Amino acid sequence: MELIPAPRAIGGPGGPEVPLGRDTTVWAGPGTERAERWLRTTLGAALGLPLPPGPPDARDSVRLLTDDTLEPEEYRLGAVAGRGVEIRGGGPAGVFWGAQTLRQLLGPDAFRRAPVRPDAGLGVPQRIIEDAPRFRWRGLLLDVARHFMPKEGVLRYLDLMAAHKLNVLHFHLTDDQGWRIEIERYPKLTEIASWRSRTKFGHRASPLWDEKPHGGYYTQDDIREIVAYAAERHISVVPEIDVPGHSQAAVAAYPELGNTDVIDTAALSVWDDWGISANVLAPTDTTLRFYEGVFEEVLELFPADAAEFSEFVHIGGDECRKEQWTESVTAKTRIADLGLTGEDELQSWFIGHFDAWLSARGRRLIGWDEILEGGLAPGAAVSSWRGYGGGVAAARAGHDVVMCPEQYVYLDHRQAPGEDEPVPIGFVRTLEDVYRFEPVPAGLTEEEAERVLGTQANVWTEVMEDAARVDYQTFPRLAAFAEVAWSPLPAPAERDFADFERRMTAHYRRLDALGVAYRPPTGPRPWQRRPGVLGRPIEGIPPTR
Repeated sequence: MELIPAPRAIGGPGGPEVPLGRDTTVWAGPGTERAERWLRTTLGAALGLPLPPGPPDARDSVRLLTDDTLEPEEYRLGAVAGRGVEIRGGGPAGVFWGAQTLRQLLGPDAFRRAPVRPDAGLGVPQRIIEDAPRFRWRGLLLDVARHFMPKEGVLRYLDLMAAHKLNVLHFHLTDDQGWRIEIERYPKLTEIASWRSRTKFGHRASPLWDEKPHGGYYTQDDIREIVAYAAERHISVVPEIDVPGHSQAAVAAYPELGNTDVIDTAALSVWDDWGISANVLAPTDTTLRFYEGVFEEVLELFPADAAEFSEFVHIGGDECRKEQWTESVTAKTRIADLGLTGEDELQSWFIGHFDAWLSARGRRLIGWDEILEGGLAPGAAVSSWRGYGGGVAAARAGHDVVMCPEQYVYLDHRQAPGEDEPVPIGFVRTLEDVYRFEPVPAGLTEEEAERVLGTQANVWTEVMEDAARVDYQTFPRLAAFAEVAWSPLPAPAERDFADFERRMTAHYRRLDALGVAYRPPTGPRPWQRRPGVLGRPIEGIPPTR
């Protein structure tokens, strides 16, 4: 069957399809309310079916129920003639993922927003599908700081994630080039830090500029809506507020946050270029109190009980340049007062402060693998991006890990060699390369491997100026990644990529119905190219480390 991600087991009687029509009813047991609402509002709308409530024994009905003999995200979908469709999940999430599989079984028309063949007969193949995810954390990072994605675009991506059984949105909300979340006590973060006067077009080596202002931000009610919309789809939203590096936008709005004894921070603006800015936060009490105020509002907007991983808050912690600290008397004094050995330990102190602050409020810190330097509190987790090394070190130190090595699952990296690829960045990472990615590093013991919560694909948007570019870089590779994260695949070399490609033939029609501007297997369409816009391609095979 042409399902993506591939389920654990498919069996069943075969024979005539189980019909779905205007008389089909839905019976929903306790705990399945979200899946029931999704069936009516999304699947019912696509197919023109009312799907009214009905008794559990109605002929050819859809029945939703939980079963505590199954794991929370595990499900069993049975379609049997004369009895209808039953989706049994270990918990509410399991039932919802089963409903996503039902949608795929109904064909590409089920992925539209309104019926295109209202009089066509619909049927579900008679099958028994047993399924469960390999990893608990199946994530997608969306960088909305470099190029802002309006709220409707984020909601659309939550739907695309749900369709691929992904369950964590890592929401990269702040960076040198923009601040995207309203903080009521600090209004300049949206008045000043949320927009830049112009934008580099292409890689930072490119001579081209888009001279119009770029910006945008999410109001607090926008954030609440995004979090609630995600929770309806059993998706956790993990916000990222970058400290102490990647912070020029915040310093431009509030100059006292920067290293005022080294540069004139009042002269800074939101950065209009790419790369890593030297304008980092000052290690002062003023900065700590400011960001505690930010995080107080963030914790209210992203409640810990919204979904499985909602207790996490990402604080970045990566790529913090130290030049200004090296020259700063204030930083040197802080290092001396704390008895630290230098600027690297000063960064660890900064991260450790917010580690303790979040822990005291019942939350868990997660950050990029640089936060390992200097030690972490026991509950902190690590996003391993600089290859496998950070993840291995974190797991061996007893920390939970999310594997997202840049050489494998950074979807801003180019998808093929050649000049037609728009703004080519990094290594060539084809659809097959992503399909053969293995999240669990070799060499871990069984106990250490259990520290790998899961994996995540990252979409950094420096060279993605609009939603169509994000779609192009993300799809179809996100479909391959989703199967890696969900399905019990063999070792990378033994994976049946030919079968995945065959199933993708059907999946492209689903993506077409959803309006996804993916990269076709034959290469970019003419309007997807960016001739003459410089990228930064890297030749060869990415290193494994």
